[in-house]
Amino acid sequence: MTTFNKITREKVLECLKQVQEPVLKEDIVSLGLVREIEIDKNHAFLHLESSVEDPCLLEKLRLAIVQAVKEAGASGCEVHFSGKPKAKCGVSASACEDVDIKSPRACPGHEARAFQRIPGVKHVVAVASGKGGVGKSTVAVNLALALKQLGAKVGLMDADIYGPNIPIMLGIPPGKRPEGNVEKIVPLEAHGVKAISIGFFANPEQPVIWRGPLLHKTLEQFLHRVDWGELDYLVVDLPPGTGDVQLSLSQWVSLSGAVVVSTPQEVALTDVRKAVNMFRQLEVRILGVVENMTGPVFGKGGGEKMAGVFQIPFLGDIPLEAQVRECGDSGLPVVVGHPKSPISERFMKIAEAVRKALQ
Repeated sequence: MTTFNKITREKVLECLKQVQEPVLKEDIVSLGLVREIEIDKNHAFLHLESSVEDPCLLEKLRLAIVQAVKEAGASGCEVHFSGKPKAKCGVSASACEDVDIKSPRACPGHEARAFQRIPGVKHVVAVASGKGGVGKSTVAVNLALALKQLGAKVGLMDADIYGPNIPIMLGIPPGKRPEGNVEKIVPLEAHGVKAISIGFFANPEQPVIWRGPLLHKTLEQFLHRVDWGELDYLVVDLPPGTGDVQLSLSQWVSLSGAVVVSTPQEVALTDVRKAVNMFRQLEVRILGVVENMTGPVFGKGGGEKMAGVFQIPFLGDIPLEAQVRECGDSGLPVVVGHPKSPISERFMKIAEAVRKALQ
């Protein structure tokens, strides 16, 4: 019977110092490539950055890491890589100050990054916010459904692992799970839109308490193991903030653009500025700003003013009305439940602006 020594994060880090990066010929710890280490029941989950493009070399690196970690006492080891963008001009995209603020890809020194495309998906559109509580998921769901009403084939990916709202907002009952096999997951469908969410798999009464490696693994599976079929748009509902999910998404797939959601008040706009700057540093096109919850409570015009300052499109505003909340809670989003209402017409205009920007 095989026995294993109890593994710790410190032991893993120590053994990784013996593993060399195959191109730079230095150990992966000194190079700063080890991003996260998670230990679960003596099984190690690792998240590393790598600029290795040769799949054979990358596989050799993975095997060397797995062997080293197992020799240190782990019962198993799972390694996840994310790409580390490089630039010919000798600086990272986030540090290049010569880039035109209106066109972050304009620096002639930057190489195009190699993305893993999602077969059959034409455009991946991220819906983001600098902070929580601004109605980002409401905008993402109604944007997806509005694009569907414009005649497009649409998918909706819930990337908010810790706070998945998409199942409730689409009216998908608890316990209904996607079908599929080890190779492909078949997304669920609601109102003509294909959807995937951790909420389809997790107990709705239990929190998802995961650290980075498991989160990244799930995100990658949602992108590349889900059988999306032929889509004109895959709308991705990102978690709030400017963290690891946003970074990983921008590295794993070629984002066609991002829609940034804010409420009008200054405290929300401060965080939205961070989101806008994040996408610019990641060289992701910003399709525009949506000002949500406009009205007497939060005010009006802050999002439009900020869009003017950053010289990015203002896509429109959505009033703070009970109808939007009631429709979302009932699983019949306003674009579907009340397609002729003034709010639905605003969502349709936003969708039309997004479609036009991506033509």
